[in-house]
Amino acid sequence: MDKLEHIFELQKGFQDKLRVERGLNFTQEEWIQKQTLAMISELAELLEEVNFKWWKNPHELNQANIHEELSDILHFFISMCLEAGMTADDLYNVYVGKNKENHARQDGTSQKHGYETGLAK
Repeated sequence: MDKLEHIFELQKGFQDKLRVERGLNFTQEEWIQKQTLAMISELAELLEEVNFKWWKNPHELNQANIHEELSDILHFFISMCLEAGMTADDLYNVYVGKNKENHARQDGTSQKHGYETGLAK
């Protein structure tokens, strides 16, 4: 099985379990709002791990903690994808298309205005 598909499958199983065991019945809009807030919280935890507070003495970086926070962020991101009706294939296809557009923007070949660099080939 594809790793991204497996991640989606694992997250769906976890979400379904949470909904049943905790009696959660939010609308799609509420789920995405809550997951966005949870992701913001996880992003803040990641910032704490990488010494963003310049006014504090820095601590040694803990790669395991950084990896865990990134995984937490991914959990909420995949959860939002599922809630929005996206599959692993959908995410892959949208990502590949957007990546191509991002390159075109940086290369000055995008049809979108505002990204011209003078580097068009």
